[in-house]
Amino acid sequence: MKLSQTRIAIVFVAIAFLAVLVVSSSGCGVINRIRAKNQLNEAARSYREGRFAEAEQHSREAAELDPDNKTAPMFIARTIHAQYRPGVQNPENVAKAQQAIEAYQQILAKNPQDDEAYKAIAYLYESIKEYDKLRQWISARASSDTTEPEKRAEAYIVLASKDWDCSFKITELPTNKTTTLDPANNKATVSYKKPKDQKDFDQAQMCVKQGLAEAENAIKFDPNNESAWSYKTNLLLEASKLAEMDGQTEQKANYQKDYEAALKRTTELSAANQKRKEEEAKQSASPPKG
Repeated sequence: MKLSQTRIAIVFVAIAFLAVLVVSSSGCGVINRIRAKNQLNEAARSYREGRFAEAEQHSREAAELDPDNKTAPMFIARTIHAQYRPGVQNPENVAKAQQAIEAYQQILAKNPQDDEAYKAIAYLYESIKEYDKLRQWISARASSDTTEPEKRAEAYIVLASKDWDCSFKITELPTNKTTTLDPANNKATVSYKKPKDQKDFDQAQMCVKQGLAEAENAIKFDPNNESAWSYKTNLLLEASKLAEMDGQTEQKANYQKDYEAALKRTTELSAANQKRKEEEAKQSASPPKG
């Protein structure tokens, strides 16, 4: 059955009206994206001039104007982060760090591989002395199967470094070691003794055991990583000190042997890396051929 002329006219009017709405909506989207870009430019200007709160406001306005803008969320996180004052532990400043952490986490929710956001969160946790959360944060990346092997190795290295530091601060206390000088060859000999407080010794042992496991994991994911081998070397030295403190002569000798083997590997990797850097420096300094 054919449509009447009146009904046809109504259909055409409806189509035209919808077309106007689509064009209008599309044009509005373009305008908002331009306005968002302008807001981000203002944010960058304010940031350079040290007006971080103002920069944050511009960044938030950009995000509201263009929710799909991929730059705005990072601008928001950076401008909040810039308002945090390192070393100041008052509640307002710590709250600002927490706010920055949340902003960076929103970025990672959309892009889990964003290194800047990941490292910023780690830095902020350490700055506000949230050490348990920091370890959890780094451990999550280290154990993540979706993370690249090299980045997992880096995370394990950070954990190993913290465990080495935990032991070193105990074994190197003046009350826990004695230095004697042999007049015959003018060489100093250091001997280690168990801390008076057993819990300090137990803490150091736990840190070394944990740190060695982390160093081994780092090496598993990045076998030629010099830092991983370096921390394995230093942790084996810590294990040797603790064995001496505990009167475990044979155990100390075994740790010392493992230490020397790890030290050899670390030295080889260090030499290879230095040679590579020198070759790269020569290539960059050489004039182009032709």
